Amino acid sequence: MRRIIGPCLLALALVACGDGDGKAAKAGSASPTPLIAGSMPAASATQASGPTMPSASRKFRDWLAVCDNTNECAAFGPASDQTGWIRVAASPGPNGARSVSLGVWGDTDAKTGAMSVDIDGRRFVARSEQGSDDFRIAPGDAPALIAMIGSGKAMSVGAGDAPRMVSLSGAAAAMLWIDERQGKLQTPAALVGRGTRPVSAIPAPPAPPVVTPAPAVSQAGFGDSGQTLPAALEALPAVRECREEADSDWVRKEVMSARLDASTELWAVPCFSGAYNIGHDWYLTGPGGRNPRPVQLASASGETTTGTINGGYAANARTLVAFAKGRGPGDCGLAQTWTWTGRAFVLSEEHEMTECWGVPPDQWPSTWRTR
Repeated sequence: MRRIIGPCLLALALVACGDGDGKAAKAGSASPTPLIAGSMPAASATQASGPTMPSASRKFRDWLAVCDNTNECAAFGPASDQTGWIRVAASPGPNGARSVSLGVWGDTDAKTGAMSVDIDGRRFVARSEQGSDDFRIAPGDAPALIAMIGSGKAMSVGAGDAPRMVSLSGAAAAMLWIDERQGKLQTPAALVGRGTRPVSAIPAPPAPPVVTPAPAVSQAGFGDSGQTLPAALEALPAVRECREEADSDWVRKEVMSARLDASTELWAVPCFSGAYNIGHDWYLTGPGGRNPRPVQLASASGETTTGTINGGYAANARTLVAFAKGRGPGDCGLAQTWTWTGRAFVLSEEHEMTECWGVPPDQWPSTWRTR
């Protein structure tokens, strides 16, 4: 088949398996190109403002570290029962900010708006905006906590009487890898690898690629419900195969369509479903579904696919989005956005959390970003 997704995501989508370990496809070191759709050359589909770096992901014992193409980086540590987490984020460049956020599952005391990190006898308080699950350490306290995480012996996160022990095994190595990636080793701006090398020696952040959406067009007659596949699409062997895989009538009816411009249409063919994932294959066509050809959707790893999981087209933004859940709660998986430029769909944003540690999607690490 044409989809490129992680083995557990595929299993979850096709057979609706239980939570299990819930691991999504792992993002490793990857080339920053190609990130375009269709057969157009890269230069005609994106407008880059400067060189970018490959996104990269590494596991260091119990900790996960991820950096995207602009060198925005984050390191994650899990609670021992995987119902809590802590996130250390570092922006690139000489003046890059550092922050610490955290969260737990099932702790009602956290609703008070305060949580804490206890490490080697010292407590750091984390607060959130009202109604938010984003608990953050005060910016002024973050550097001291980060330093203690790098050399600490015992740490817990939580609120009230339900602290979660967080492993520190691999924490220092994960942050040291980020320091090296950002060129901050042996400078005062490093997370853990601090020294006397001047901050002026730290390289500037890589410039993100620029992606310009095509003009908006009327969507009259198109949409994500009540659509019927054109005959030219139905006749394609790949579409017939996809339709045969759809295991129920309601899945087969989940056809979506959009008008991209006066001569280009977008069609989504539903192929499979699971407990919390539904898969579509996407095609570009001429008016009335003529001359269909598969859409090529690139990932930060450089791999391409014609399909999405939990995908949809947002005509107001000219973006195709996908959110492949690694398990039902949606605390791991892959979230992607591609922008229609008038000639191709270009990857404009990607976040991936390969570990099911209870981390909400808005805290997942970035693996690709543009402007």
